Amino acid sequence: MLNLFKQNKPKDIKALRSDILDIIKEQLKKAESGEGGNIKGLHLYVTSDPQDKFLYEGALYTDDENKFKDEVQKIADDFAINLPENWSMQILFEEAVPSEAIKSSALDIALFISTKQKPAAHKEATAYIKVLSGEAEHKLYEIHSSNKKINIGRENNVRVADGYFRQNQIAFPDNSNDKSNRSVSRQHAHIEWSDEFAAFFLFADEGGIPPANKIKVKPEHGQEIKLMTTEIGHQLKEGDQIILGESALLEFSYSY
Repeated sequence: MLNLFKQNKPKDIKALRSDILDIIKEQLKKAESGEGGNIKGLHLYVTSDPQDKFLYEGALYTDDENKFKDEVQKIADDFAINLPENWSMQILFEEAVPSEAIKSSALDIALFISTKQKPAAHKEATAYIKVLSGEAEHKLYEIHSSNKKINIGRENNVRVADGYFRQNQIAFPDNSNDKSNRSVSRQHAHIEWSDEFAAFFLFADEGGIPPANKIKVKPEHGQEIKLMTTEIGHQLKEGDQIILGESALLEFSYSY
């Protein structure tokens, strides 16, 4: 998003990181009267021009998602802001930000601090799932935050173990000649929108965890992640590649 009122361009990664942390520090000191006990998470939105994106990625350690959170924790400790043990840090590169987020006049960022009283920013989102390997009913799927649940699996309508029928919105036909389809379970995974985190989450279903077939996520930056339980989801980020079974491959993106 082009910000015509931005006061200055980012200089270098180190200086940019320091400026972002200063903004977060000031907002943390204001939130909850500087106590922090009710804070659930920080949502940092980056709306930089494409040519500046690499600077923000470096400043925010996007190849190690916990490193910037550690920097914020140090600030909280220095100023005796008692963040709860399970607080979360979310970094999103997007053009649009929730109206409740506090926008910086100097940098291409906006910050929303979720609390127990204000758990979520009101935001709608559209994303895309592209089929890179395997044969699904479509090559590209558009998903929305208004969708309650997007099921992924083999065949469109299947009967599951409890006798009920399940509809897979992203379906890999059983009669396909593509070998990648063979290791996709009938109830492999699903995607859900989280109002609390304003993000899409991927969950493994019964057919997508050991000892059945597998599901893995390869982030654009960072190490491969295996989903080993149906209870814990993975927050999908730009460029995440989702591996179903042995070789069926999907890619998540907010724009295509």
